[in-house]
Amino acid sequence: MGNSLPWWRNSVINRRAYNWETENQFMGQGDWWNNAVIYQITPWSFWDTDGDGVGNLAGIIHKFDYIVSLGVDAVWLSPFYPSPLKDMGYDICDMKDVDRRFGTLEDFDRLLAIAHHFGLKIMIDQVWNHTSDQHPWFQESRKSRDNAKADWYVWSDPKPDGSPPNNWLSAFSGESAWEWVEERQQYYLHNFLTEQPDLNWHHPEVVDALLDTGRFWLERGVDGLRLDAVNFYWHDPELKDNPCRDAEGGVPDGLHAGHPLAKQLLKHNFQPPQNWDIIHKIRHLADEYPGVVTLGEITLCEDSVALAGQYIQGRDRLHLTYHVGLHFDRPLTASCLKAVLRKVQTHYPNGGTCWIVGNHDYGRLKSRWCGEDGTPYPPSFYRMVAAMLLVFPGAFCLYQGDELGLTVADIPEDIPPEKIKDPFGKAFYPDFVGRDGSRTPFPWNNNQPFAGFTQGDDTWLPMPDEHYDLAMTQQSWDPDSLLNVWRRLLHWRQQQPALKAGNFELLDTPGSILAFTRCYAEQKLLCVFNVSDTPRDYDLLNKADCKGLSLGFPVCRDGNTVALPAYGVFLGEIQIQS
Repeated sequence: MGNSLPWWRNSVINRRAYNWETENQFMGQGDWWNNAVIYQITPWSFWDTDGDGVGNLAGIIHKFDYIVSLGVDAVWLSPFYPSPLKDMGYDICDMKDVDRRFGTLEDFDRLLAIAHHFGLKIMIDQVWNHTSDQHPWFQESRKSRDNAKADWYVWSDPKPDGSPPNNWLSAFSGESAWEWVEERQQYYLHNFLTEQPDLNWHHPEVVDALLDTGRFWLERGVDGLRLDAVNFYWHDPELKDNPCRDAEGGVPDGLHAGHPLAKQLLKHNFQPPQNWDIIHKIRHLADEYPGVVTLGEITLCEDSVALAGQYIQGRDRLHLTYHVGLHFDRPLTASCLKAVLRKVQTHYPNGGTCWIVGNHDYGRLKSRWCGEDGTPYPPSFYRMVAAMLLVFPGAFCLYQGDELGLTVADIPEDIPPEKIKDPFGKAFYPDFVGRDGSRTPFPWNNNQPFAGFTQGDDTWLPMPDEHYDLAMTQQSWDPDSLLNVWRRLLHWRQQQPALKAGNFELLDTPGSILAFTRCYAEQKLLCVFNVSDTPRDYDLLNKADCKGLSLGFPVCRDGNTVALPAYGVFLGEIQIQS
């Protein structure tokens, strides 16, 4: 690339890079992440440049013009490390390299440099709870009880009858989370796949080795570390059994009611509260690199909002955590949204929340909610949701393809199990078909084979027929498409101080109306949503000087009364009295 800047450094499309510095002037202390929009890309499914049916880093580089066109702040890359690929790359056998299926370290460095020229941040997955069973660390650890890495994983003797040490269950199989190894005559812990042995975070050498991994990527210039399953890092050293859950005890966040793990109270298999000193070390590492963020995934726990809030309290913990507070198994209503917003404000009193609806684990935004009778919501609902998510306080992760309105692809119930890629789906087939439906390739062009994802003869997962009509090229021509609604809102958001650093106040509203204000310095925004299929009026009361903003949402106003259609949106700016 040399020392000279590429031609597009000063081009029209690079205005995002120009605006970055001016944006930071009203972002408080320059904490770009507090209200950032983070675009998650799974390299497998973004774009394939070599015809093997699998996406790669070069594909992301080639499509950076599209990423920039969205108006996001950062890109989160799912794992691209060498792996046997038992779990979509979350089973890693070398944490400091790139799997050749995805490219090389030079490709990664090139991607990083181009992102930075555009003013975009790059965040990468750090999978520190476990490794692949093919990782050299585990291969050495399993050989004996007295080798140099003997205690780098969680090993335990069997009970007197030879059974596993306790009743902990694997999140992926619902069976015992312990696997027997003849060489050691011991069991090892695996909270996920058998091929994903858990690292022993109680061992200081393990902690040092993982921090060294993070340092390797921070030295290359990454802007953030997304910490996979961070609440699984520690376990009860006494290996006590988890209690059984009462019949009326609810379901842990992130699990469906039929999952075997839901039969237990998840009390001892992770997160003893005395181990915050390890989180301190992760934060201190990040703080050595100005502008770097840590984002923790809190998953498969009793209360993800409450637990996630603990991980960001104070300057010695993580910067951001995401939770599944919006993952309702019921229709979306104003009352449930108000309850979640109040809960988040309680557990995140100083910020640090990150909203997430769709991702590689949780399905797609378009398939998250449905109406009372199980029917799909109309297009206006998803336009409302886009606006809502982008004005909520905190950061937000947007999963690739959700901006197109992709649905979770239908996996036939009679599909042969060997065709299922997701180990979660294989374990519970046919009752639960897993996560393959939300990981299918990105549809670029509806007029090309495989929707333009590959020039090859096949794709690693099938391209759903229903996604062709939602392809990027098809929507780009339509100013009212869902893609262009997201673009319009994202670029507008970039210029709003109250959304980049603003305070939040939830307003008292009746029925199906959700309303709140975002305020920073001399800007105060009023955000009103009609979360129902029936038109509603909203009285501006003492906000008569509120000026409505033209963002493509149909609204009628008569004096102080705003008439909101079904799933209507009103965004306005209130004059602050000096």
